[in-house]
Amino acid sequence: MKTASLRFIFSICFIVFGLSACVQMPTEKSGVSDLRPQISFRAADEALMGARINVDGLDVGNVSDYPADVATLRILPGNHRIVVSTPSGILLDEKVYLGDGVIRVFLVK
Repeated sequence: MKTASLRFIFSICFIVFGLSACVQMPTEKSGVSDLRPQISFRAADEALMGARINVDGLDVGNVSDYPADVATLRILPGNHRIVVSTPSGILLDEKVYLGDGVIRVFLVK
């Protein structure tokens, strides 16, 4: 009698633990898309790759840091003033509006 009840309890435990091991808990995967506008630069001459980029009065690096089709600079959506200059003068001075998801390439010559 005791062995039958032990077998029954063992069987129930085996079924409960066996079934719970086969169930995968639901998972949720979420991601956030970065839709900020992106800008990059294409230089007409290799000598212009060292020109400095200014976005809204902030120095963000050289033209060579953001070559077209290789790297982009992400900025906030809205109106911006893009200035590219060398010690000898201003090469590009442009006011632009950039919305979400826009990728803009500026030609420096």
